[in-house]
Amino acid sequence: MSAQTQKKVFIVTGGASGIGLGITRFLASQTHATLTPVHISIFDINATAAAQTVSTLQQEFPAISLSSHQCDVASWESQAAAFEDVVKHQGRVDYVFANAGVTERGTLIDKNEEKPSKPVLATLDVNLSGVIYSIKLAIHYMLKNAPNSSGSKGGIICTASNAGIYSFPMAPFYATAKHGVVGLVRSLAKPLGLEGIQINGLAPAVVETNIASDGDLFKHMIITPMSTVTRAVETLLTDSSLTGKIAELYEGNVTFVEQPAYADENVKKNIEMFWNLGYA
Repeated sequence: MSAQTQKKVFIVTGGASGIGLGITRFLASQTHATLTPVHISIFDINATAAAQTVSTLQQEFPAISLSSHQCDVASWESQAAAFEDVVKHQGRVDYVFANAGVTERGTLIDKNEEKPSKPVLATLDVNLSGVIYSIKLAIHYMLKNAPNSSGSKGGIICTASNAGIYSFPMAPFYATAKHGVVGLVRSLAKPLGLEGIQINGLAPAVVETNIASDGDLFKHMIITPMSTVTRAVETLLTDSSLTGKIAELYEGNVTFVEQPAYADENVKKNIEMFWNLGYA
């Protein structure tokens, strides 16, 4: 990140653990190294963990401005209040990492049921609805920003998963939510581009975090290090031309995954016509 005189305000949801903590620590370290005026707001459902993360990072990087905010991303009211608090104290929002997530909860296949039970949609509530709320709030506040020299008013980076690219039979709710995040990023890129706002997504493979229900899971997996995640973050933050991109992260690799090719030119024309007409 290059030094700028205007303070930049970052929000990281789920910023006190896992990938969110990795991103938060990376932002703090980069800010410390470049003396860039930045404020980092950590949103987490665990208020104690968020406050402890702020305390730890401030000891490690004493010049960094940080704050913690208890936030349940699955609640619109909770997210809206947390965003409002950041703006009240910092005056603006420049970058939002819609990162908070949970693992699979509930199932569609239950051979022991006598009557069908209502599906548990908590995974979608957090991993998809929560991201939608974060994006909506980010757009609202970024639209108030004056564009910088490159015409940018801000940026949004959403944590999806490579389970949002491929089928993922062990966790179909999780996969559905992450496919939704990929679709959001790709579909919002064009209209947000007109407003000077970038939106991109991270699609990590297996990163060892506390999201897994059993830590022994990682003994059987090929692990992607956090350094791959932060390298992708750095790329997306420093290149204002990138938007609508899904960065697949696997082992030491960062690869931009393109959307599927159109079946033929007529399919492409129809999709483009929706945009030209302005409605669907």
